[in-house]
Amino acid sequence: MGRENGPKKRRIFWIVIPAAVFALLLCASLIYLETYYHADSDAIAAFSEDLTVEERTLAAGEMVFDPGGTRIGLIFYPGGKVEHEAYVPLMRALSSKGIMCVLCKMPFRLAVFDTHAADAVRETIPEIGHWYIGGHSLGGTVASMEVRAHPGAYEGMILLAAFSNEDLSGESIRVLSIYGSEDRVLNREQYERARSKLPDGVTEEIIAGGCHAGFGMYGVQDGDGTPAITSGEQISVTAEIIANWIENGGAYAKNP
Repeated sequence: MGRENGPKKRRIFWIVIPAAVFALLLCASLIYLETYYHADSDAIAAFSEDLTVEERTLAAGEMVFDPGGTRIGLIFYPGGKVEHEAYVPLMRALSSKGIMCVLCKMPFRLAVFDTHAADAVRETIPEIGHWYIGGHSLGGTVASMEVRAHPGAYEGMILLAAFSNEDLSGESIRVLSIYGSEDRVLNREQYERARSKLPDGVTEEIIAGGCHAGFGMYGVQDGDGTPAITSGEQISVTAEIIANWIENGGAYAKNP
C-alpha cells in the first residue's frame, strides 16, 4: 500500500507545483499590467480650457482631435504603461495649429500589443492626404515598427524621448526627435547608437528644462530628472516645434 502511495504523491507533486507556479506568474503579470501612470484630469482640464477643437472617439477607442478642413494628420502612440488620456493636452495643442491628431488607445497601455494600430486609423480617415506618425518613449519605438512595415505611408515620424529599433536609414521619411534636457529615463547610450538607424537629416530638438514625463500629464515618472519647466510649458513648446517642423517640410503648402 505504501509503495502505491509513493508514485501517486509524486504525480500530484508534478501537477500541483507547476500549476501553482503558473498561477503566481499570471498574478504577477496582471499586477504588472494593471500598475500604470494615470492621467491627471485636473491638470488636463486647466491646460485645455482655452483650446476648442472637435473631438470624437473611433471604434477601437482612438481619440480624434479635428481642427476641421485639414489634410494633415498625426497618429500618436502613447508611452508605455501611461494612460493615453495623459496626452490629450498635446493633441489639443497640435490640433489647434491645424493638425488632425489621433491618439491611440493601446491594450494594457502598451503599444507593443497593437503595433499597427495606425493602419485602421488611416483606413477610417481617408480624407487625410499627409500622414505623420509619432509616439512618446516606448510608443515612439513602436511607431518606428509601423513605419518600417509600411514604407511610403507616412511623410514624417516624430520621436518624443524615443529611438528607433528598426533600420529606417534607407527610408524616404523625415524624422523629428525631441527630448528634455533633464530626462533621466531615456537611455542616452541606446539613443546615440540608434542614430545610425535613421535617415540622414534628422531634426533634433532638446527642450531646456524638460523631462521625460513632461510630454504628457501623468505626474512624476520613476527615475526621471527634476524639470525646470511645467508639463504645460513643455507641451506648448513641443506643439510649436512639431507644427513648425511639419510646415517647413511643405505639408501646409500641400494642404489644399
